[in-house]
Amino acid sequence: MSGVNDSKAIDVAAGIIFRNGKLLVTRRRIGDHLGGLWEFPGGKRLPHESHETCLKRELGEELGITVTPIETVDSVLHRYPEKLVSLRFIRCLLKEGEPTPIQCDAIAWITQDQIDLYDFPEADSAVIEKIRKTSEWWRV
Repeated sequence: MSGVNDSKAIDVAAGIIFRNGKLLVTRRRIGDHLGGLWEFPGGKRLPHESHETCLKRELGEELGITVTPIETVDSVLHRYPEKLVSLRFIRCLLKEGEPTPIQCDAIAWITQDQIDLYDFPEADSAVIEKIRKTSEWWRV
């Protein structure tokens, strides 16, 4: 993205979590930025954190789960009218806990055929295409 100062971007880590052929998604709370849209759970990275550490912390706070990060599957710099976000999407294994909507409106485990039924933020479109096309992830 030319002409954009990356240092002003909000740095976010988001988890891509599969279980039994389904993908975990969460719905943003009404009143929050992009409220009502579905997303991959995660949150803002603190200055001293790695993206993996951020994701572990955020998923514990947001959903009450413990994960093991596996690999970064995509990185996106996206400008919304009101802010610039730098997103790192990390595929994770669910290690402990059952996701509970603590800091979101709802959670859903969706199949590959259901992904188009959910409204996601613009910034997630490239990773959604990658997820849709990577069949082996759905076999976890």
